[in-house]
Amino acid sequence: MALINPYLHYNGNAEEAFHFYKSVFGGEFARLTRFKDFSNPEQPFPKSEANKIMHIALPIGNNVIMGSDVPEVLGKVNENENRFKVSISTESKEEADRLFNGLSKGGNVEMPIGDSPWGSYFAMFRDKYGIEWIVDYDYQNK
Repeated sequence: MALINPYLHYNGNAEEAFHFYKSVFGGEFARLTRFKDFSNPEQPFPKSEANKIMHIALPIGNNVIMGSDVPEVLGKVNENENRFKVSISTESKEEADRLFNGLSKGGNVEMPIGDSPWGSYFAMFRDKYGIEWIVDYDYQNK
């Protein structure tokens, strides 16, 4: 079965966001590449962007969350219009609580974690970087 690995774009704060995610999920970065690592004399990145993230990857279980900063020449990411949510299926209520409490800190909670009408332990929120998340523990199917 194929895995779905979200790739997220940021307005210059990808590294900060991924250190935050690492503090919640644990683990180590599988890759962290900066724009300066791919410097091309014919098309150099502006010095103001040299240390920004070209690609970062954090393995989480069998999945990987990846991201990058969007170069200024491409414009800003509209952080309020991501039009997707990263969905996390947990193996326990305790794991759901830990991830919800960590990731939602400083963000906007749309639906607090709790029992849902469809029979799972569920929450929806936008983290402090504008990324939308779902945390779900389906205890009825365990």
